Amino acid sequence: MGETARPSTRARPGAAVLKRKSCFLCKHHVNDVDYKNVDLLRRYLSERGKIRSRRMSGACRKHQRLVAVAIKRAREMALLPYVGANDAPPTRGRSGSSGPRERS
Repeated sequence: MGETARPSTRARPGAAVLKRKSCFLCKHHVNDVDYKNVDLLRRYLSERGKIRSRRMSGACRKHQRLVAVAIKRAREMALLPYVGANDAPPTRGRSGSSGPRERS
């Protein structure tokens, strides 16, 4: 009689149970993220220079926001690149001009 329509806390059969990563910055009791600490900020960037999501980095909401602001400031000060070092614009098959050929 006392049943309610609450969702079950058990995982579905065959579903993977993922353990949430703990926040690196919370573990080390970091209150402020400095934009000059490039080694720490690189931990939160992908190879292509994109800011990793919370799900990928394991950061808590507060620290993810601080890291994102610090990365943007470091990019503005040219301490971090906007794109990864290996990212070059795609090249065409032809060597020479990249646009359409002009007729003479």
